[in-house]
Amino acid sequence: MDDEHFMKIALELAEKGRGFTSPNPMVGAVIVKGGKIVGKGYHQAAGSAHAEVNAIDNAGIHAKDATLYVNLEPCNHTGKTPPCTAKILDAGISRIVIAIKDPNPDVQGDGMDYLKHRGINITLGVCEDEARKLNEVFIKYVKTKQPFSIIKCAATLDGRIATRTGDSRWVTGEKSRQFVHRLRHAADAIMVGIDTVIRDDPHLTTRLTGAMQQKGRDPVRIILDSRLRIPETAKLLRLDSDSDTLIITGPSVSEAKKSKIEKRGAKVIESPVKDDLIDLDKLMAHLGALGITSLLIEGGSRVIASALAADIVDKIAFFYAPKIMGGDDGVPVCRGPGPELMQECLTVRDINVRQFGDDVMIEGYIDKR
Repeated sequence: MDDEHFMKIALELAEKGRGFTSPNPMVGAVIVKGGKIVGKGYHQAAGSAHAEVNAIDNAGIHAKDATLYVNLEPCNHTGKTPPCTAKILDAGISRIVIAIKDPNPDVQGDGMDYLKHRGINITLGVCEDEARKLNEVFIKYVKTKQPFSIIKCAATLDGRIATRTGDSRWVTGEKSRQFVHRLRHAADAIMVGIDTVIRDDPHLTTRLTGAMQQKGRDPVRIILDSRLRIPETAKLLRLDSDSDTLIITGPSVSEAKKSKIEKRGAKVIESPVKDDLIDLDKLMAHLGALGITSLLIEGGSRVIASALAADIVDKIAFFYAPKIMGGDDGVPVCRGPGPELMQECLTVRDINVRQFGDDVMIEGYIDKR
């Protein structure tokens, strides 16, 4: 049993917090003594005890002179909970193995330095790549104060997300759709354009099955609606949900319509417009200021194209079904002007391919311009 083995267990524990810890990171901790695990814990929800605290409490007296494995540098500041460094010292931990430093530029290295100066042996960088990917949302947000954005779309093999009549139910199969609900559960917010709302009248909620069925968390629903065209009868305005619905609109919209929409529980937010569309670059800064750390962009085709053009996309999850539209009049993944030359296309790196039933998902990261 080596450091990597126990760190991977800590990472698995951290994953259990996905969808519940925002705006905090996902963190898991394992305490090992004599080659055996004597304590485990993970951060279960924002505002609750941190992973190190839960693991130390789980280990009890066995934590003395043991090794603590944790995927993120322990905190040394007081927030909603006391600093983990104090708990670690009180428990008598003798060694700590850490995957990555805290990426927050205001506190990076502070916890490690504090513990080092008090005689605790520190090892850094074990499973670093895995730890960075696990908390890619948190890392971007604390560095930029803008959300980590993921485009999700479902298309036929010839690149159509709907027929010429706008029918899109269903492009992909049930297994793919269930995975999308897991993406929604993990995201702080989901974003679509007003055309999608008018055409499909979606709920944009999280519906999980199996063991996670009772745990699904609805993301904040964000509708891009520069002229405030949303119907007052839209399902989005009649939901039993703990999360907000934000209608992002431009200037000079009808105050009467705005008042009617807000009376139904939605929040209408005025945002700058560019070429008659919501300026997505400026919107990201506003969403970040609202504490939204992650954003799932579900389209339609103009929203997807606009998001890519605005360079706000970090990651893509494109689902392809074994279907062929067979015509040139269906709705494409992206709609609007594209590049003149192939070399001007956006490139996607670190590709991961997964299969859900007969569907294939291609996941990767957008290379920034």
